[in-house]
Amino acid sequence: MNIVIAITGATGTCFGIRLLEVMKELKINTHLIISKWAQKTIELETSYSLDDIYGLATHYYDEDNQAAAIASGSFKHQGMVIIPCSMKTLGSIANGIADNLIHRSADVTLKEQRKLILAVRETPLTAIQLENMLKLSRLGVVIMPPVPAFYHKPQTISEIVDHFVGRILDQLNVEHKLTKPWGS
Repeated sequence: MNIVIAITGATGTCFGIRLLEVMKELKINTHLIISKWAQKTIELETSYSLDDIYGLATHYYDEDNQAAAIASGSFKHQGMVIIPCSMKTLGSIANGIADNLIHRSADVTLKEQRKLILAVRETPLTAIQLENMLKLSRLGVVIMPPVPAFYHKPQTISEIVDHFVGRILDQLNVEHKLTKPWGS
């Protein structure tokens, strides 16, 4: 199984990092792109070094490398997750602007009708952002803001992050033990 993961500069980089950790534990091949602004956000929000995060991925690609394998429709993967997804990235994808590897990989994912999940991060939302989300949702993109759930009574931020990452894995049909099905 190959999953493309992109981390953009929106707040919430812990979600992308945790997804990489879990996928490494599950021995899933990950193809990682970290935007330049994500690098700065990671530095501000976490104690991880970029080398730590690159070490979690099976493959890492520079955001400017449009010749990377994942930029081609012939590269087979089972889905792409942009986590967190900035509004700049959302807008670029919604309007077909493939000016970096994250945008191009998402464009190819759409073109090839593969699963694309956007963990969009912003609040409040403008009408432009909502229209971009609606446009992509109508194309089959899963718009999945990292909204915390409380019915499982989380005690820590880590439990909130794990629950959301589990929901992402559910969307990718990946078996995991981060969440329990409702009623169990």
